[in-house]
Amino acid sequence: MNVKTIAEIGCNHMGKIDVAHEMIKMAAQFCKVDVIKFQKRTNRELLSADEYQAPHPNPANSYGATYGEHREFLEFDLEQHRQLKALCEEWGCEYSTSVWDLTAAKQMASLEPRILKVPSACNLDFELLGWLVANFAGEIHLSFGMTTLAEEKQIVEFFQKADRSKDLVVYACTSGYPVPFEDICLSQIKHLVDNFGATVRGIGFSGHHLGIAADVAALALGARYFERHFTLDRTWKGTDHAASLEPDGMRRLARDLRNVSLSLTYKSQDILPIEAVQREKLKRKVNG
Repeated sequence: MNVKTIAEIGCNHMGKIDVAHEMIKMAAQFCKVDVIKFQKRTNRELLSADEYQAPHPNPANSYGATYGEHREFLEFDLEQHRQLKALCEEWGCEYSTSVWDLTAAKQMASLEPRILKVPSACNLDFELLGWLVANFAGEIHLSFGMTTLAEEKQIVEFFQKADRSKDLVVYACTSGYPVPFEDICLSQIKHLVDNFGATVRGIGFSGHHLGIAADVAALALGARYFERHFTLDRTWKGTDHAASLEPDGMRRLARDLRNVSLSLTYKSQDILPIEAVQREKLKRKVNG
């Protein structure tokens, strides 16, 4: 069973390219994840003038005098993303990024990654989705946080009509940072498998919870792509660090998902070879 573990660096690099480089190396070499993901926003396009000029809702986590300045501080340009992609590949991982607007999608698609992600906040931006299905040849991953059941169906049908549903991976997600266990709602994964599993490329789980137990349960329920926020230090400045895994947590997550995925099978025969010698030695009262 093939599973993919995705380390979402997002904005946890705090706008520092050297920190991003260190995070890539750690995620690839120590944690052994499959994909390392960033984010790309065109803030003047994404935010209204009022939103851009407003103060950050949590000033202690702000990197600028306004929310717009804060977001600009955390952005890497196209050439920096090209460097990040090259470094991911140098360390044996795939590079990906979430795209929050049309300009960002066009820029990131020019790097020709295998995967681009549409975050929950943007999954009803059909101009963005339309450009991706028409112009981006790779996989399109999309989260269903903050999304009604009717909207989920609308999104999947949009990809079906464009003949791109087999390039679509949809993620069960609760949008909160961090999310308490009672709000993770893992049974949504079964809902996605039952309703869209035969239509889309795959089902994922994008978690913002604490620990890694829920991810293993998500695997048993049918998720095959696992995205978790990643940081080197959960006490760093920023809103996402508290809902992120530090290196040892991400390492254990990737390890456990790989190992548990190997175990989710039926027996290939009544008596496995590993059991045969024990049966010969231990089994009592065998008929015949």
